[in-house]
Amino acid sequence: MNLQIKDFEPKHYDEMNVLWQLTDMGGAYRGDNLEIILNSIKMGGALYLLFNDDVMIGTSWITNDGRRLYLHHFCIHPELQGKGLSKLLMDKSMEFARKVGLQIKLEVHREHVVARNLYDKYGFKYLGDYDIFIVREY
Repeated sequence: MNLQIKDFEPKHYDEMNVLWQLTDMGGAYRGDNLEIILNSIKMGGALYLLFNDDVMIGTSWITNDGRRLYLHHFCIHPELQGKGLSKLLMDKSMEFARKVGLQIKLEVHREHVVARNLYDKYGFKYLGDYDIFIVREY
């Protein structure tokens, strides 16, 4: 494998959107459009893309609200999961969080044990019995 982590560029959006749909991370249909992504980066966030040669195989999107960072859409292509590739993206994401110096928070489905185990290894702690609510349309 020829692995490389790259910063997001607008030319990556379509390929990334396909990967997000493959991994059930969302995409444009959930409001994760190009304008939102670029704005989140401009506001102090980052979007890292993991490539094998020229094929995108993973993403890690970090947003910054000025108080804390949020890790979104952390994924590895389904055919490549379980091969330790997530460590590369998580190391890069945590390096960014340390550099910025803010807390980092994420949401993960309670039944996604593999992801929860990864996050445990990086020091993420369960916050308790919080329910999450969202308004996606006005």
